[in-house]
Amino acid sequence: MIKTKQRVAFVFLSAVAMSGAVLLCFAQEKRKAGLDYQISVSAISIAVTVQDKGGSYIDNLAAGDFTIYENNVKQALTYFKHDFTTPLSLTVLLDVSGSMAIQDKLEESKEGLTYLLTSLLGPDDEVSLLIFADGEVEVAAGFSTDKKKFLEELERTEAYGQTALYDAVAVSPEFANKGEKEKRALLLITDGIENDSLCTPEQAVEIARRVDVPIYTIGYKIPLSEQYLRKYKGRPDMSSAGIIATLERFSQATGGKAFFLNEPPEIKAALREIRRELSHQYILGYTSYKSPKNEYRRIRVVTRDKKHRVRTRQGY
Repeated sequence: MIKTKQRVAFVFLSAVAMSGAVLLCFAQEKRKAGLDYQISVSAISIAVTVQDKGGSYIDNLAAGDFTIYENNVKQALTYFKHDFTTPLSLTVLLDVSGSMAIQDKLEESKEGLTYLLTSLLGPDDEVSLLIFADGEVEVAAGFSTDKKKFLEELERTEAYGQTALYDAVAVSPEFANKGEKEKRALLLITDGIENDSLCTPEQAVEIARRVDVPIYTIGYKIPLSEQYLRKYKGRPDMSSAGIIATLERFSQATGGKAFFLNEPPEIKAALREIRRELSHQYILGYTSYKSPKNEYRRIRVVTRDKKHRVRTRQGY
């Protein structure tokens, strides 16, 4: 559990016992909720990004232009919204482990985040700050439209310890989903090194995609040297290519986007693109009827124009 103003170790004996246990736990919770029901009803909300082949955002679509499929079954659209001015609830998940102190990764990431809060977010956007290292996460600043607390905590943040990246990704979307604004997103900034998680990448994705929060990832100065990786990594099979693939998977599974950068100006450019994309998103909703079995439901969204590139969460 994450608690404000207090570092809390991820008791992943319960969260990662979600390995094969995660599906069992969810199934047990549903059974406790009522064995008499054969069908569960859920209101599903999804953020959808639509672009043309050149990458330009498509902003003139109406509800009738979209079709939603769940497990290849067409769903009736029950909610539609597209408003550039809709405020945002943004959770920043910042890697503050020891490797982030090398090559000024943490300091340059902090500079980028300061730019985000002072130049890109509006007065009605709320933001929270989670920092993680050594298998722990701290809610350094809870959700607020007042950016002062975030900036104060960011300024005093220093790098330490090892990296439990997968554990942090597994539980942070649940926190991010508590934001009060209709649009919600999680911004992960990390160098991708992993050496302290109980979760596997697969388990982290399985848990994270159950929550309707897209993960936007900035992989900053991912190490290319195998000698460097041997010194800091925790998994013998970890490689630069593997780090990139894992971070991309976190974003793709949740409907976000991944950026891989090496210079401070690139961070600011990526943050501008992320903020721009979030303002262009459509919010769609539908009602899901399913059996109480804890089966994975795959989501697919298409538009009338087959040339459109549509991106949303892969399922839940």
